[in-house]
Amino acid sequence: MTGLRNTDRAEPDVVKRHGPWLLVLGLLGTLAGCTCEAPQDRAGSNVPARCAYDAPLFAPVETDILFVVDDSNSMIEEQEGVARELPSFVQVLQTGAGVQQNLRVGLVNTSVYSAYFGTSLLLTRYAQGGKLRVFPAADGGVGGGELWLTDPDPEIVPRLGAAIRALGINGSFQETPFEAARIALTGTGFWTGLPDGGWTTQADAGNPNAGFLRPGARLLVVAVSDEDDCSEMSHNPPTVVFTTAQGQDFCTLNENQLTPVGDYVTAFTSLDDGKGQGRHREILWGAIAPVARSNKVAQGVPGTLGDGTPIIQNVDCPTSGGPGYRHRAMALAFDPTLTNLDSVCLPDYHDALVSIAQVASIPQTLTLTDNVPDPRLLAVDITREDRSVQRCTLANEGITFVQATASEPAAVRFQQSCLRRPTDTRVEVKLLCAG
Repeated sequence: MTGLRNTDRAEPDVVKRHGPWLLVLGLLGTLAGCTCEAPQDRAGSNVPARCAYDAPLFAPVETDILFVVDDSNSMIEEQEGVARELPSFVQVLQTGAGVQQNLRVGLVNTSVYSAYFGTSLLLTRYAQGGKLRVFPAADGGVGGGELWLTDPDPEIVPRLGAAIRALGINGSFQETPFEAARIALTGTGFWTGLPDGGWTTQADAGNPNAGFLRPGARLLVVAVSDEDDCSEMSHNPPTVVFTTAQGQDFCTLNENQLTPVGDYVTAFTSLDDGKGQGRHREILWGAIAPVARSNKVAQGVPGTLGDGTPIIQNVDCPTSGGPGYRHRAMALAFDPTLTNLDSVCLPDYHDALVSIAQVASIPQTLTLTDNVPDPRLLAVDITREDRSVQRCTLANEGITFVQATASEPAAVRFQQSCLRRPTDTRVEVKLLCAG
């Protein structure tokens, strides 16, 4: 049995083809039960009768980017730091890895609700929670009312920077970036006022963000915060309540009351691609969060504010407002190398944003150009920068198989340790067939 090796060297529209390779399989049954009938001749077989598998290509892609930026009262310098480095971030996305990209950007803050108990319980619901922010003009003035900006708009960078600066620092002290992103991307759970003065998240008042996610576009979420995520999907009212007690990390102490990070991962990775064929959208996640500057560890340590008030901070992150356990877990779920995560306590965010852009600069979905009779027969070998070859299969969870539809061919999607990197030198797709 032989197969055809197909190679993508990551240059735009360039595919190299190589000769056949020998695939050695284990015994499929006992020797006593062996028949010499060729697989393609067996009744009901859909194994290809010839070793002809056209090389796959990475086509030009659309990438929708949602920035989720903390607007609490400690974030003025961090917001400015992100806005300042946007030119490099966008440039890497548009030119990196030799894959043509068309970008769209949107922005939400991290304020959905807050719960505080002093002498009585004070609940605050932020009507803007999960709603895309209106973009100002490039100079910070009034814009045209756009909720997103799309290539080839030449003012994407300055207007996104102006929008981040315009978020302000009067938002919730109970940062919920995961829930804000979930509301924004699923179009569900927006606060709606009731006639009696109450609030609900169950009303079907339409999706104010409708149209942001383009059919078939990839999605990159970039979360920026100096405190950990404190999200609850069922938050009317929330169960985690802040009090006047000093030196307490309320969200970490009440982690068991928060919605598990894995539930948010599932919510994001289950997003439909918008083409009406039941496929999931390719999604990437990046974060600038309260983790250690030196090694991206999340660990709480005692600290103090400028006025001496005791707080809990993250180790090696002196401007943080708590340890970023959940931010780190979310980033880890999308990239086990944590290339997509960096510390909010860094002096600038150039390298952090460039690293996130590099991860997102190369598509993780590879369209297959021929029939695949059984996805278990696929093996994808990635040659890394150090010349090591990593094999990715369904069995080792390095790839998932995206079924063909009436209008779309089958594809493989790279994940976990098999995420493609801009520095990869070769991708070989191998398919078992009979010859």
